[in-house]
Amino acid sequence: MLKRIYADGIAEYDFMKQLQQRNGETDKKITDIVTDIIENVRANGDKAINEYTLKFDGKLPQYYEVPRDVINDALTDADQDFVNALLNAIENIRDFHQRQVEQSFINPKDNGVILGQRIRGLERVGLYVPGGTAAYPSSVLMNAVPAKIAGVKEIIMVTPPLKDGTPNKDILVASALCGVDRIFMCGGAQAISGLAFGTEQIPRVDKIVGPGNIFVATAKKLLYGQVDIDMIAGPSEILVMADDTANPKFVGADLMSQAEHDKMASAILVTTSENLVDMVDTEIQRQMDYLSRKDIIATSIENYGVAIICNTKEKAIELANMIAPEHLEVLMENPLEYIGKLDNAGSVFLGQYASEPLGDYYAGPNHVLPTSGTARFFSPLSVKDFYKRSSYIYYTEDALKDAKDDIILIANREGLTAHANAIAVRFED
Repeated sequence: MLKRIYADGIAEYDFMKQLQQRNGETDKKITDIVTDIIENVRANGDKAINEYTLKFDGKLPQYYEVPRDVINDALTDADQDFVNALLNAIENIRDFHQRQVEQSFINPKDNGVILGQRIRGLERVGLYVPGGTAAYPSSVLMNAVPAKIAGVKEIIMVTPPLKDGTPNKDILVASALCGVDRIFMCGGAQAISGLAFGTEQIPRVDKIVGPGNIFVATAKKLLYGQVDIDMIAGPSEILVMADDTANPKFVGADLMSQAEHDKMASAILVTTSENLVDMVDTEIQRQMDYLSRKDIIATSIENYGVAIICNTKEKAIELANMIAPEHLEVLMENPLEYIGKLDNAGSVFLGQYASEPLGDYYAGPNHVLPTSGTARFFSPLSVKDFYKRSSYIYYTEDALKDAKDDIILIANREGLTAHANAIAVRFED
């Protein structure tokens, strides 16, 4: 059952403090372990990665880099319905992300000055994809498609092998459809380190994207600066805003769709109807019985499943914006009226039939979203995350002459006399 909180100006804020504690600093023990792994891979490259693979996975993979013919065979042998479903999803994802494309620009002025910005895709991007039972081909789509649209020249994937040392076929299929260039069978912090530094076989990348466990997330955090990253992802989360027009069957199902990710996942119902909470509790108990990950769901709901009961929809909006959830569903009457009122959310799902998994797999907007309240200042993964931008400046002598006094004045006020001199020497007799 969902824990009940009545929004009285105190209880709901106490809950938010508890929620923030869930997203606290990484355990020092994990940080120390990951730091050792990073240093080992930096020094010993592929040898260190293979040692960790043997240690953590029990055996070395069938091959370190997956041969191209194995990738092609996986696509050839794949279930056609699965391939068609992925192709339909790719079409939607591509259509949405094409609208994010930026153009370079040039701005010539009447005085001969030329200013501009040049935009191009990153040279090489690393994509981390979890393997084994937690294999997500949808993550391949959501990361690789916008990277390709941005013009990234090469996508290098790392993914852990299955227990028998082979690659996950569904991931290979998704990779083939999205144009991933090379795939290496390794996982964990060691794979992230390999991408960041480069090894004898794994090319060094400019940016690392993709989800992973706490060791992967910690490695990305520690290596930021050595390499760019998408974001530091915390446990999955969903907030459902609902009134008495909401279908409790849908609300319960959607809350559990995120609770099944992780025992640390949070599932929050913010509602103006206490009667709805009763019905949602009943639905959660009923539906959980036939779900394969019911033990994870039960633990997640017990620890971080909450119903916050509000007197007004304005209060519900305020709480949603304060919590800033990864996924925000609006199961309210006239849901479209909330578009301009919900400012802090990774992705907003409007109406009874915009269920969260629609965004995870199919609709088109990216499912790589800010978590842990960071939707207050972070945005979903987009084509823009795979660009690099350079500005350029051309000035004529006359244009610089007109500007020189201002530049010299500002530079001298900052005490940077060499800056001022670099301008002044151009106009000495």
